[in-house]
Amino acid sequence: MRTQLLAAAAIACFALAGCQSTQTAAVAPPVAEAPAPIAYLDFPVNTASAEARTHFNAGLAKLDLQDNLAANREFKAAVAADPNFALAHLYVGFSGNSTEEFASNLAAARQHEATASRAEQLVIQNAQNTFDNNFDAALANTQALVSENPQSGRALILHALNLEGLNRVADARATWESALRVAPRVTGVAILAGNDYLTLAPKDFNRAESLFQQAVALSPEAGAPYDFLGDAHRAQNKLEDARRDYTMAAERDPQNGLMLQQRGHVNSFLGNYAEARADYDRAVALEDARGSNLGPTYAVYRSYVSIYEGKPDDAITELRALIARVDATNMEGKADLKNFALTNIAQIATNYGRYRIAQTAIDELAANSSAQAQATGNQNFVRTQQANVVFQRGMLAARRGQQATARRLAAQYATLVAPDANPRKLEPMHEVLGLAAFQRRDYRTAEAELAQANPNDIYVRYHRAVAQAELGQSEANATFAALAVHNFNDPNWAMVRPDVLARVHPEQRQTLTQPAPAPR
Repeated sequence: MRTQLLAAAAIACFALAGCQSTQTAAVAPPVAEAPAPIAYLDFPVNTASAEARTHFNAGLAKLDLQDNLAANREFKAAVAADPNFALAHLYVGFSGNSTEEFASNLAAARQHEATASRAEQLVIQNAQNTFDNNFDAALANTQALVSENPQSGRALILHALNLEGLNRVADARATWESALRVAPRVTGVAILAGNDYLTLAPKDFNRAESLFQQAVALSPEAGAPYDFLGDAHRAQNKLEDARRDYTMAAERDPQNGLMLQQRGHVNSFLGNYAEARADYDRAVALEDARGSNLGPTYAVYRSYVSIYEGKPDDAITELRALIARVDATNMEGKADLKNFALTNIAQIATNYGRYRIAQTAIDELAANSSAQAQATGNQNFVRTQQANVVFQRGMLAARRGQQATARRLAAQYATLVAPDANPRKLEPMHEVLGLAAFQRRDYRTAEAELAQANPNDIYVRYHRAVAQAELGQSEANATFAALAVHNFNDPNWAMVRPDVLARVHPEQRQTLTQPAPAPR
């Protein structure tokens, strides 16, 4: 919840992943026999154009295989074939390159909503409610969609993703299992369901791996299933296996830089820093070559290599240079990319005590995100961006030991999100209060506050575990052991990883790579 990216787009699109080829021979994992994959729109839509429907289904197939760039082209072709096809407008936004593209295409979908099917209307309203931070209403939209279309795998996907956003993990998993039964030949269902078991607590890496193998069986010539299989192996601390998976993914999708950036992550964790940078550089070049704006995002990940090397100032310098390069372009999504880089600078500088640098980055983030939000015309999104900036200021004040300021900013955050119909809206407030208590060594208060923050946030989990260790609570040991094999890349993990590894004996890390299976 730290950065407010395309929240509404998340209800239709998946996390991205990736790799590149090496000279190591890759052997495909054994997979169960599966029928050929299909991609289909399985609830009613109002378009009389067979051409529009064909392009729309082609776009869904590309989304299932994590290629938003190709999907976006197909959805735009669907709109060209039928300008009144409301859902096609929305999916142009879902697969687009920027917040601005999402907002404008959501508005276009709303313009055609009156002539859309009932199912289309519910999906469009779901997107609008998500963009407005009205998550209770969004959930009601997808509940109705599933109720009225119980055999629709696509409806179940949307509903499961809404449940995930509300951290209703057990309900989400029950929905994913229904989707797997209803749409067993849709590769994207297996991928998304596996990603749930992989990333949300309680985690079940074995179930995730089996679902990604199912995706491989459905689409063996595609890169995305191998990419996600690499994620499962990363989670199991099988880093060499993951690197081979990402290599296989890149061989199947050689123009997609996403695969290379994934292998760059693994090389970072293995200490292969030169190889990691080479992977990231190649990923950026590939994205630039195919007309994508993802290159700067991968360049942000490249900067983390310096943190793993123990050189956070170099990471900040690299991010500053990236912002200057992005500023000199007219690329689509420029504001999003700058927000991402500035947020990273703020997090890194705050953590390492570079407080003036953090303050400057947050001030720039406030100006950039405010201008972007105002341009969308969505006042709820404006509040979301304001709340995000207040959260960053609160984290800085907490780290600096400015207790009164941190409490004031936490209260300001709560006021800004008060209108949101979201049961998780106060998690960032609790993180600020928890870190403030941590800084004054009030570990009991810190543990209590952080227990109410985002349970899937690595920074929250780390500081809560340290507080528990200071209080003599034995559960801290299990948390550190689990964190030691986290193996997923963001600045927070890069920053806390050295201390986590120092707290866990290597032999313990080897035996605690697999969490207990989640209840089903």
